[in-house]
Amino acid sequence: MHPDAPRSICVFCGSADAADPAFLRGAADLGRALADANLRLVYGGGGVGLMGACARAAHQAGGEVLGVIPDFLIGKERAYDEVETVVVSSMHERKQMMFEQSDGFVILPGGIGTLEEVVELLSWRRLDLHAKPVVFYNPRDFWKTLFALFQHTVDERLTPPDFMDAWKAVATVGEIVPALLAAPNLPAPPDAVVVEKG
Repeated sequence: MHPDAPRSICVFCGSADAADPAFLRGAADLGRALADANLRLVYGGGGVGLMGACARAAHQAGGEVLGVIPDFLIGKERAYDEVETVVVSSMHERKQMMFEQSDGFVILPGGIGTLEEVVELLSWRRLDLHAKPVVFYNPRDFWKTLFALFQHTVDERLTPPDFMDAWKAVATVGEIVPALLAAPNLPAPPDAVVVEKG
């Protein structure tokens, strides 16, 4: 990433407006927190569900936002055109661009689409294709059964035990940005002074 570029955080989350209002509020709180921390939000480009709540809040708080949406979802997910949005031709292209544009990832509650994104992201981490921080927002133990499934694959000796260290889970929105900033693989901000040891 160019040294003058803002550090960017990709958020994977649900696109259903029928989601628990507490989840929608949490997504909005995260958007504001990212803006306050001068972290660019990279997200799926839609204006619906947690996705839209997070993007609108980040934008309204003065944060930088990049949406990436496939052309066939522009109507269905009501593309949020108040922010920079890149239109791509496939889900694969969307995920690849979101990955390339991001220095870290936050996983909010979501459905099958979010699960698909998460599993691929963690699979790439398992294959040492990246070491970017991954933080799950886990209100009411939302991700408990997924974590149990991951542990089951470890117990069955199908996944190495250190895979369970590939992410951090937090219970409150207020813990998300500190967890990202504490991650050793998140780049320093552009104006940070790096002291060489030696």
